[in-house]
Amino acid sequence: MKNIIYTVLVLCLGMMVFFGSKAYTHAKAYEVSTASLVKQMSAKKLAEFQLKELAETVSLGLYKNGKKKKFEILRKEVQQHKIKSKTYALYALLPLMGILGSYMLLSLQAFTFFGAMGALITLIFGLITPIMMVTIHKEVEYLGDVVLSFESKGVIGSISKLFENGDVVVAVVILLFSVLVPFVKTLSLLFVSVFMESKFAHSIVKFFKMIGKWSMVDVFVVATFLVYLTANKGDVSRAEVEVGLYFFLAYVIVSMLVSLSADRMLHRLKA
Repeated sequence: MKNIIYTVLVLCLGMMVFFGSKAYTHAKAYEVSTASLVKQMSAKKLAEFQLKELAETVSLGLYKNGKKKKFEILRKEVQQHKIKSKTYALYALLPLMGILGSYMLLSLQAFTFFGAMGALITLIFGLITPIMMVTIHKEVEYLGDVVLSFESKGVIGSISKLFENGDVVVAVVILLFSVLVPFVKTLSLLFVSVFMESKFAHSIVKFFKMIGKWSMVDVFVVATFLVYLTANKGDVSRAEVEVGLYFFLAYVIVSMLVSLSADRMLHRLKA
C-alpha cells in the first residue's frame, strides 16, 4: 500500500514540474507578447493607426488598415497566453494539494520529505516566473489610451533592478529573506526528513523556528509593494498580479506546514 502511495506522490511531483514549466513558458510568452502590444500603443504608433483608420474611412474601404488586423491578432495572443499561464499554474498546484492531503496516510518523515520537495518546486517557479506586471498609461485626446511605460517583474528581476537603482541594502534584505533563506530552509527540511536521527537535524529546526517570523511573508509583501511603487511614476498606473505570485504564496504556506511536520517528527523521536 505504501509503495502505491509513494508512486502516486512521485507522479504528483512530476506533474507539478511539468505543468509548472508550462505555466512558466506561457507566463514569459504573455510578458513578451504584452511588450509587443504595448509598443503598438505608444503615442507615435497610435497616431499612425488613427491616420490609417481615417484613410480607410475616407477611401470608403478601398484602403485597408492592415495594422488593425495585426493588432487584434496580437491582442488575442496576449489573452491566450494569460489564460493558459493561469490554467497551467492551477494544474501545477492541484497535485500539491494531493501531497498535503497525504498527511493522514504517511509517516511524518515521509510527509516531510514529499512536502519539502513540493515546496522546493513551488519556490523555484515562484522565483523565476513573473509576479507582477505594471503599465503606466495616459488618456490622450484623439489618440486614446497611450502606454508610457511597461514592466513585468519577478522576484529575481526586482532584486536586480533594486541593485541597479542603488538600493543595495533593500536588495540584499530581499535577496536574503526571499531567496537564500527559503532555499536553505527547504533543503534543510529535506535533510531533516532523511537524517531525522541526526543531532544537527534538531538544531536546524530550532534555528528556522527562531527566524521564521522574520522571513518570507512580511518581507515579500513589502518587496512587492516596493517594486510597485518604484514603477508608479506616471499619470495612471495599472498593476496586474501574475502566476509567479501564486507559486510563491503556495511555497510560503507549504513550507510552514512542512516545518510543523518536521518539528512534530523530531519531538516524537525525542519521546
